[in-house]
Amino acid sequence: MERDLVVNRRARRDYHILKTLEAGIVLLGSEVKSLKAGKGSLEGAFAKIENGEAFLYQMNISPYEKAASYALRDPKAPRKLLLHKKEIGELAGTISRQGKTIVPLKLYFRRGKIKVLLGIASGKSKADKREKIKEQETQREISRILKQRR
Repeated sequence: MERDLVVNRRARRDYHILKTLEAGIVLLGSEVKSLKAGKGSLEGAFAKIENGEAFLYQMNISPYEKAASYALRDPKAPRKLLLHKKEIGELAGTISRQGKTIVPLKLYFRRGKIKVLLGIASGKSKADKREKIKEQETQREISRILKQRR
């Protein structure tokens, strides 16, 4: 059973998601408790491959109020992602060759562990965003008219 902790709503609006991948994440106990309380944000977060390891940057996890002072960490500290070597190699290759980026889509629980859903993405242009909004408005209009006729 999965339970979403944090969702990056802007990711699907700002990027074309080409492929998704699940990864584990290294967290402190106080950070897990803070995420369970809903005090995390993926706004502006991204992942990078450095020296054969994957890291998540700019993810904000607010400090847990009841945590001891020695258990606190910078809210925007880079966090290590747990992936197989083969997966890291594929990600690094895709990003370097095709100019894509790795965007976290959501954090969720799976079998008692916190997982990150990563998306390999390419940026959307303003025209793409406007087109999507136009489609949504047309669908809304159609459903409203159908509802009135019923």
